[in-house]
Amino acid sequence: MTDLLDIPAPRLARIPRPRRSVEEKTCPPLILRGLTVTGFALAAVFYCLSYTPSLLPRPYYLQGVVAGITAATGYGAGTAAGALTRIYWRPGERTVKVAWRVLSGLVPILVLIFLWLSTRWQRQLRVRLGIAPQHEYDLVRTVGFSLLTFGVILLIARALRLFTHGLAHAFGHVVPTNAAYCAGFVVVALLSYTAFDRLTISYFYTTADRSAAVTDSGTGRGIVRPASPLRSGSPQSLIGWDSLGRQGRNFVAGAPTERQLTAFSGRPSVEPIRLYAGLASAGTSQARADLVVQEMVRTGAFDRAVVAIFTPTGTGWVDNDVTSSLEYMYSGDTALVSMQYSYLPSWISFLVDRSKVTDAAAALITAVHDRWAAMPPGARPKLLIFGESLGTYGTEKTFGSAQKMVDGADGILLEGPTFANPVHQRLTESRAPGSAVWDPDYPDLPVAFASRPAELRDLAIARPKVVYMQNSSDPVVYWNPSLLWHRPPWLQNERGPDVTRDMHWYPVITFWQTTVDLVFANKAPIGHGHVYKSATVDGWAALAPPPGWTVADTLRLRALLDR
Repeated sequence: MTDLLDIPAPRLARIPRPRRSVEEKTCPPLILRGLTVTGFALAAVFYCLSYTPSLLPRPYYLQGVVAGITAATGYGAGTAAGALTRIYWRPGERTVKVAWRVLSGLVPILVLIFLWLSTRWQRQLRVRLGIAPQHEYDLVRTVGFSLLTFGVILLIARALRLFTHGLAHAFGHVVPTNAAYCAGFVVVALLSYTAFDRLTISYFYTTADRSAAVTDSGTGRGIVRPASPLRSGSPQSLIGWDSLGRQGRNFVAGAPTERQLTAFSGRPSVEPIRLYAGLASAGTSQARADLVVQEMVRTGAFDRAVVAIFTPTGTGWVDNDVTSSLEYMYSGDTALVSMQYSYLPSWISFLVDRSKVTDAAAALITAVHDRWAAMPPGARPKLLIFGESLGTYGTEKTFGSAQKMVDGADGILLEGPTFANPVHQRLTESRAPGSAVWDPDYPDLPVAFASRPAELRDLAIARPKVVYMQNSSDPVVYWNPSLLWHRPPWLQNERGPDVTRDMHWYPVITFWQTTVDLVFANKAPIGHGHVYKSATVDGWAALAPPPGWTVADTLRLRALLDR
């Protein structure tokens, strides 16, 4: 018996640990799982580079959003790269621990360095543009916004991943595991796209449309219905005051008085003509354009020295500095016409439906041009055309080529053209060798570009027929989806006057930086960003100056408008 007791017990076979079930894999801790090494490393790199300068200084909250988005992008790319690497090589536990220790010591130092550099870069940009410096504590708020943005994006991504695992488990009962995960991914992707497109985008567009419609129905402070028959919306007008929309009412009521015009020019002036058709003035673009021409005939617009067509921005807005400058130059002997095609901001109209601005610009320009071209050549007024932002796109699409623009009017002034402008693209690509992309030379046609207004005061060509004004720090001009993967020409070799040498191109990062610059573009000082204002005087003076007009007159008028 004792011998039996001394016999060693047989060793039990090791039972393999069961693989984690799909339920275990899809439990909520997946959302809270720690960061991966590769994801954290690349997120830190992207986060630091997001603080490098771009075209315009960024408020603390926008810098925080950019930093959070780029860090999340870096984390996603790093996590994907790590997953692909582990297919062929799986690092040991010790290697991972060492990597985390290195990153834990290195990343905080790099972040502090870039935060310090960012403060210096932003201060230099603000000094360059004449903007007040930020408060020192804004840096803390920037970091807070960036962490919040990163956390929200990461939480959404992991929630979608959790949903994918759940669907894979459900599909796994009827199809193989790999097929189940593929099916789960496809379903989540389709549902995410549908939710984003149908719920988020549609809701946002509907809300923006309703809000813009309410705004359009209002009237600006101090704006009253004009009594003069030379204005649309007056008692004698064919177009009702209520149909003009908010921006149309601003347009017709914002002209300088005869007394103001005479005080500037020192000679007798006449009351300017301003005509406008709102969305409610007629049912179609063509009907609104025909109505404007009828108004022109009624007011004697074609008997003035200048007839100017303005393609407005998305809301129907036309900068009053642009219109007033022409009226001051010609002592009121002008007829200015415009037509609304939307009441949404330009960037929404650009994304949703560019055909509206194209149809409206073509209808109005064609209708006025045909009536003007039917007049005897010696009796015609100067025909000028203006477009800003989305309005430049509509103007270019109306003509189709630079040659037709040159032949189609006495002068065309375009400010802040978009990346989608077809004529601007072709002109920039075919510029004279050696000329900068932000200030191209085009010797074959009377077309001039100016990144600074002063450049138009000493042009190499005698008198241009088309002038592009494009501030070198205007993100509307230089934003392009290709910034995601392609280094733009304007960040190569010589930079524009407003572009700091500290700005460099980084994949994905520069795209988000320039995208955020669009938000601040209209808040920059005159001559920077997407703000042209009184600088337009130099454009008009280059295209169609009145007899005896001098550079001193240009400077004097700019000073008046700036006041």
